[in-house]
Amino acid sequence: MRAVVTVTGSDKRGIIAKVSNFLFEHNINIEDVSQTILGDQFAMIMLVDTSESRETFSAVSSELARLGSEIGVTVRLQHADIFDAMHNV
Repeated sequence: MRAVVTVTGSDKRGIIAKVSNFLFEHNINIEDVSQTILGDQFAMIMLVDTSESRETFSAVSSELARLGSEIGVTVRLQHADIFDAMHNV
């Protein structure tokens, strides 16, 4: 299943490494990524494939949110079709 990971918050070292390592450890493939820094704010959007993950979508979403809290950013996981629908209104 395709999904979108969004990461936002104050820029700091290691955000990309920690999020991408988490995805690797959960058998989630990164298909595309875009990131930017606006002033001191970090923003990243990743298109991922969760079909190889052994965990439920809900569990991965919760764990990503917890990881975000640990590193001081907001991390959200959404189904790609829901993300697309929200941004095509």
